[in-house]
Amino acid sequence: MNAPASKVINFRAPAAKQALIDHAAEVSGMNRTEFILDAACERAREVLADQTRFALGRDELKRFNARLDAPLAKNPAIRRLLAKPAPWEK
Repeated sequence: MNAPASKVINFRAPAAKQALIDHAAEVSGMNRTEFILDAACERAREVLADQTRFALGRDELKRFNARLDAPLAKNPAIRRLLAKPAPWEK
């Protein structure tokens, strides 16, 4: 099996940012390229995951909103979960 082709990505960075990246890469046990590529890919996945789009017609949108606005079904597990404070509220 052939290795996938690599492409070069070049960019400039202020010295302070490069030092920060280099320090973080060193602490992580990576070289600068690995660290930057991993960080950029992680951020790219986050951005793409947030790009979910719903395309609904008028009637479908009404039904969708009605379901969102409907009261929760009687579900004791959900009630217990919603009654608990969030971890950051403790």
